[in-house]
Amino acid sequence: MNPATIGIATRRGRTSEGNGNGWPDASIEEHSRATDPVDRAFVIGFKSRYLGVQVANEFIFDYVRRRPEKLIGVAGIDPTHVDEALEELEKSHREFGMKAIAVSPAAQDFHPSDSRAMQVFSEAARLQKPVFIQQGIHFNAAAKMEFARPSLLDEVARDLPQLRMVIAHMGYPWTDECVVLLGKHPNVFADIASLIHRPWQAYNALLAAYQYGVIDKLLFGSDFPFGTPTRAIESLYRINHLVTGTNLPTIPRQSLVSIVERDALGLLGIESAVGAPPTSVLSDSEP
Repeated sequence: MNPATIGIATRRGRTSEGNGNGWPDASIEEHSRATDPVDRAFVIGFKSRYLGVQVANEFIFDYVRRRPEKLIGVAGIDPTHVDEALEELEKSHREFGMKAIAVSPAAQDFHPSDSRAMQVFSEAARLQKPVFIQQGIHFNAAAKMEFARPSLLDEVARDLPQLRMVIAHMGYPWTDECVVLLGKHPNVFADIASLIHRPWQAYNALLAAYQYGVIDKLLFGSDFPFGTPTRAIESLYRINHLVTGTNLPTIPRQSLVSIVERDALGLLGIESAVGAPPTSVLSDSEP
């Protein structure tokens, strides 16, 4: 695969104590095997006071530093306690060397343009860190779908045009809103993680992105542990099989290939040598 290829792998759904009954294998060993086919993989932290769950940034840092040539840490930040969130953002930047942050309005119970969140987004923009917007509507029945709509990010993008945002799962189930947002704002992107494992929904969303002229703003993702990069790539390349023998339009294969081979790190403003915290931090923290 092209050296610019990137796999977006997540460790969502796990607390620091372990994973819930019935969840897929999200062990370090399984994650290591799953990310073999990709050049780089984001490992995303998560924190929600609202739901009472956390994948600690310390855990992400400890894991990422085992394979800094492969893994890129993304700090999970909960903006609802803004002073603490800003402290954690600063720590993730200075001590852990994380390259981005992740939030989930639905799972953290905040409107995307809430003043607390805007303070966090503003600081992320100042530090030139992209923000991953996790949909989070399947985390828990208490998650608030009304905060997950991509159209709510329009105000954020208008007020902070320099902030790079990545909307998870193309904003599913509101993929059309996501497509329009991609066309409107230069620094808004989306990943296909999870969505690509729902073939019919993925076909319609990808076709809309192609016809709207924004398929070049889609990033590859696997949604580990619910999917693997290998399975996601296979599903992506088979997407036109759904309409074989019909009059429905297809998506040019090169457009699908471009999603896998896109220079996502360049688009997100993340330098090539990523994933490793400063050398002094690594040295001080080695067991």
